[in-house]
Amino acid sequence: MLSLSFTPLVPWPVLAAFGVLAGVLVVVAILARGRTALLRAVALALVIAALANPSLVREDRDPVKDVAAIVVDRSGSQSLGERPAMTDAVKTELERRFGALTNIEPRFIEVGDAQGGEGDDGTKLFTALTQALADVPAERIAGIVMLTDGVVHDIPASLETLGLKAPLHVLVTGRSDERDRQIRMLEAPRFGIVGKDVTIRAEVMERGGTGHATVSVRRDGEEIDRQSIATGTPFSLTTHIEHGGPNVIEIEVEPLPGELTTVNNRAVLPIEGIREKLRVLLVSGEPHQGERTWRNLLKSDASVDLVHFTILRPPEKQDGTPISELSLIAFPTRELFVQKIKDFDLIIFDRYANQSVLPSAYFDNIVRYVREGGALLIAAGPEFAGPASLARTRLSAVLPGDPSMKVVEQPFKAALTETGQRHPVTRALPGSESNPPAWGDWLRIVSAQTRAGIQPILSGANGLPLLALSREEKGRVALMLSDQAWLWARGYQQGGPYLDLLRRLAHWLMKEPALEEEALRAQTTGRGREVRVERQTMAEEAGPVTITGPTGKERTLALSKAEPGLFSATFEAESLGLHTLRSGNLVAFVSVGPANPRELADVFSDTDRLKGVAEGSGGTIRRVAAAGGGIEVPRLQVIRGGRLGGADWIGFRPSDSATVRGVEVYPLGIGLWALVALAAAVLAMWLVEGRRGRAV
Repeated sequence: MLSLSFTPLVPWPVLAAFGVLAGVLVVVAILARGRTALLRAVALALVIAALANPSLVREDRDPVKDVAAIVVDRSGSQSLGERPAMTDAVKTELERRFGALTNIEPRFIEVGDAQGGEGDDGTKLFTALTQALADVPAERIAGIVMLTDGVVHDIPASLETLGLKAPLHVLVTGRSDERDRQIRMLEAPRFGIVGKDVTIRAEVMERGGTGHATVSVRRDGEEIDRQSIATGTPFSLTTHIEHGGPNVIEIEVEPLPGELTTVNNRAVLPIEGIREKLRVLLVSGEPHQGERTWRNLLKSDASVDLVHFTILRPPEKQDGTPISELSLIAFPTRELFVQKIKDFDLIIFDRYANQSVLPSAYFDNIVRYVREGGALLIAAGPEFAGPASLARTRLSAVLPGDPSMKVVEQPFKAALTETGQRHPVTRALPGSESNPPAWGDWLRIVSAQTRAGIQPILSGANGLPLLALSREEKGRVALMLSDQAWLWARGYQQGGPYLDLLRRLAHWLMKEPALEEEALRAQTTGRGREVRVERQTMAEEAGPVTITGPTGKERTLALSKAEPGLFSATFEAESLGLHTLRSGNLVAFVSVGPANPRELADVFSDTDRLKGVAEGSGGTIRRVAAAGGGIEVPRLQVIRGGRLGGADWIGFRPSDSATVRGVEVYPLGIGLWALVALAAAVLAMWLVEGRRGRAV
């Protein structure tokens, strides 16, 4: 390819000034000397041309293919109904047809859900398009094809704002007669007070529905309500917060026949149960050195409201002192153990002996309180082995062990049993990793035998049970068979982790979710879409976890042992939204990105959203679903002018781009030939003007 190039020896303004001056001189010369002055004009023109330094440029070029970008939408909404099959079929056909266009290079761009967090989810096709074409000059882009359902969340005002001048053709999957029903949350409280009701407001939205639907409500997997509601109208639900920690509320609407997806028919709302105050009743049977340890521990916890009584004057102590001269407060037994017993989350008997302070009917009330969901802790001393032991009262029905009427007085180190190594109350207690544990000695233990099926979590002297836990219907009971925990608090022989042990024990009794023996938990790690799953269990092994994604797709995750009683694994979420995890009868939820992704808020395929930007670029938009049930893929054509789309075809605009392999430059204004031309012009001017002068 030949072209003429100029590289002036002086700046262009100077060259232009020379040209103007030469033109004026030529005009004056012609007026003065006539046509013979034209030779001077030629000479001046050659001088100016030499200063312009013209060159003849020869380029060796190889034509390059234009690029056609094919954006394939693989977002969450594209996995619904027939859309995956349509997408795969159209993509395969496009690959075949682009293979026949020898001057266009197809570039397929697969786009999933956006990787961002809350407020940055959805389908970002145009963002992916500009990133994928960053290495391609705009003039080489012959056209863009988007294969999508039309649910796109980053649509620009026009392609020109993205620096693209190519036509955009949109091929829309899905059908125009799709029907669907979904739950939309209007008011969803994140927290609730334990024992109180919360109100949830929601609405059932539908397209192609019946106008009414049946909604079921489950709490922690158990159905608590079912009602028929009108669709398109907000409705309210009232639910009771049963316990602290997550109370998982599921609202599900019955599906429509043949609806697009049932994934958005269910809304999951974890409501964090918060206790206003954990009320604890501590009854000390007599003053002793460990009494203040319990009191200080419970008083230091801001979430605990402690009521503490110490029996200083048992009934049998009758010395004739007038009541008016005693400064003791009467033990309000009826108020505590009859009228207000259900107000307490935990009752602790600390070295308490049955001294006829509490009648048998009150012990029946305590047993009933435990079985209906209360908690009981017996911190036993020598009195537990005597005839006044609580084990000889009606409390024996719920105690996890029976004393053998013997107290062992010898130093010993508390140790985790095999069960205790897995139990969250005692697992990984500081100092337990060594053998024997790096703890100070205790000096006394009550000999006892645990009930059948109950394994202690701490053992003491001679392998005797030291701490045993049990569940009684809805309630919990703990039996600590020594009153020596205060030695750790006082730092005897370097002490021990009494705060960890006693606090965990008290909160396990009060049903702290983090201390459940059988639990399934999941949370995002903060590294992209990575989710960490933990399974707490008292079993030797933990089975696999079934994960259900926002689109209904299931996968199985195997767990590995992290430490005794705790198994864990991580997985990469394939899509944004709420994931449901199941292991046996345990259920957990984790939200990757927003809990309600934009992908599932509006699932209907749409040709209107992209119509403006497609037609504004000179392209077209159409559905690929044929009336007979198949698909229709338009023909591909290269068009140099005119319309870029028709009823059954879409066009691409070529650019005739090429790459330059080599360049040869031939200067015309300098060198021997330029000098010869200039000399010839000057000589001709001299001869002609000299002859004319002689003639005159």
